[in-house]
Amino acid sequence: MPRFYIPTPLEIGSHLALPEAVAHHVQVLRLTLGAPVTLFNGSGGEFTASIVSVEKKRVSVEIKTFSPREAELPYAITLAQALPESSKLDWIIEKAVELGAAGIQPLSAQRCVVRFSTDRVEKKQAHWQAVIVAAAEQSGRNRLPHLAPLTSLNDWLGQQDLHKRILLSPRGEESLSSWARHQPPQSVALLIGPEGGFTEQEERAACAQGALMLSMGSRILRTETAGLAALAALNGIWGEM
Repeated sequence: MPRFYIPTPLEIGSHLALPEAVAHHVQVLRLTLGAPVTLFNGSGGEFTASIVSVEKKRVSVEIKTFSPREAELPYAITLAQALPESSKLDWIIEKAVELGAAGIQPLSAQRCVVRFSTDRVEKKQAHWQAVIVAAAEQSGRNRLPHLAPLTSLNDWLGQQDLHKRILLSPRGEESLSSWARHQPPQSVALLIGPEGGFTEQEERAACAQGALMLSMGSRILRTETAGLAALAALNGIWGEM
């Protein structure tokens, strides 16, 4: 059943005109009168609705039932990702959402090749939010991961955070999997460097702020692989229930 994110209050029995972009998607899928769709607004659970009218640029539905179903991990994992080149971050965000990340924190670091102007940052934030919505629709999640504003590594390290921060680095003396096997499931932030990794100065600063430096094993992973592999490893070790 097609799933759509609708950022508005939803209520059983109500009739709702779908947002224009969603209506266009419905028409692209060639859904007809009576076709069932699933709607969610990020507040938890999902609604089943049926299409009651299809016009040129307008589609309306009637909300029928509600299900409290959730697909969230029992622990919150934030992916703090230094900006990679090109559109790699789109792919990283999409897969992180599929793997259950509760938050995405884009970071700028010394070795980041990509630099954004203020206007471009706003456009990129909106684009990344759209990637999150599409990935949540596809993966069956009813809550959207939080997208934090792009910030510098130093500023982020200086923020107060109750979650343990894990810096993934080839210089880590213990592996993430070894550490996780001896820890109860818990909320963490995974700190991933850009191409070329964080500088030693940045790693020292992170550790001075309480970050735990761990490795992903004997192989050096690309920036677009490391965070996703770490997410999958924690899910496998700690489980999803």
